[in-house]
Amino acid sequence: MSDTEKTIDTDEAWDYEKLTPDEKHTRLVEKETAEQIDNALGLQAISIRLDKSLIDSFKLLGSFHGIGYQPLMRDALKRFADHEMKAIVTGLVESQRKQQTSKPSPDKGTTHKVKKAA
Repeated sequence: MSDTEKTIDTDEAWDYEKLTPDEKHTRLVEKETAEQIDNALGLQAISIRLDKSLIDSFKLLGSFHGIGYQPLMRDALKRFADHEMKAIVTGLVESQRKQQTSKPSPDKGTTHKVKKAA
């Protein structure tokens, strides 16, 4: 890259590695700042053990799609959870419908005759 050519700092530039987190161009933020960023983005660090082959698969997929494997995993987990939640809610609604249709309903069209006193 020439001295006059500049790369604009955007998410896409980071995703496609036009900008890289080279140690000579980065620094750690204070713990409090990192926590504020995570809170603002709704993120929480966790520790999880995964098969190496699964991680390798996500790294390969991430490389193919031009994104990091961790954001790709986060997206895959979110899509799975959203789909499962939707399936559960749909199942509950369908179950309630079946229960309502299987209950005997009172005859709405029947008229009751009342005997007149003589």
